[in-house]
Amino acid sequence: MKYSRVMILLASLAPAAAFAGDTTHEKAGVVPTIQQGLAPMVVSLVVFAAVLAILSIKVWPMIVKGLQDREAKIREEIEAAEMARKQAKDALEEYQQSLAKARADAQKMIEQARQQQTALAAQLKAQADAELSQLRDRARKDIEAAKRAAVAEIYGEASNLATMIASKVLKRNVSGGDTQALVDESVKQLAAMKN
Repeated sequence: MKYSRVMILLASLAPAAAFAGDTTHEKAGVVPTIQQGLAPMVVSLVVFAAVLAILSIKVWPMIVKGLQDREAKIREEIEAAEMARKQAKDALEEYQQSLAKARADAQKMIEQARQQQTALAAQLKAQADAELSQLRDRARKDIEAAKRAAVAEIYGEASNLATMIASKVLKRNVSGGDTQALVDESVKQLAAMKN
């Protein structure tokens, strides 16, 4: 605003200065003469020089400083963008490595689970087979014991019946020793028939 006032003042003084020294009034034509064009030319050159000086001293450094600041800001933003891109690239690589590691760990865990499952199944099968074998052996032993007990009971009953029958047939009382001898003899006969 200050500079525009100076230019207006210079422009207004130029025609007055040109006509102040000129006492003769020449008639102005379509094309001005050299004397008529000299004063405006000098004033225009002075105004141009003044404006150029003001612009180069005050305005141009501000424009250059603004452009340099903008250039520095753009460079900083480009560097920040490059750094952000590099960080994003590093983060992506780290994420991909973590993902690959997680997949490998998951695969290992699945494989371990399969191995544990197979081992547990084999262990349970072996344990079931062992328990089944024990149950079979116990059942055989129980059957053998029950068989012996039944045979012994049958022998005992048979001996009691034989004793009663012998007592009735003989019409006498059979003693315990006689009964034992009869039982032993019957057992021997049964054992011989069994073989």
